[in-house]
Amino acid sequence: MDNRVSRIALIVVGAIALIVGAVFAGQGANLIPGSSMTGDRMWLYIGVVVAVVGVILIVLGLRRTRRGR
Repeated sequence: MDNRVSRIALIVVGAIALIVGAVFAGQGANLIPGSSMTGDRMWLYIGVVVAVVGVILIVLGLRRTRRGR
């Protein structure tokens, strides 16, 4: 059961990181207005990195082997 829980945790954390990273990148690229982060290139770069980490976590969660069976 721990393997299933860890897979789900990786996928959920990865999805949250992907969404947060996309929002940060959108604000940094001046696509999402209304924040102090809007138009600041630093947030674009941070958002891209966070989104990539999210994708990696999702892929790891989906590809994780089921050793208990």
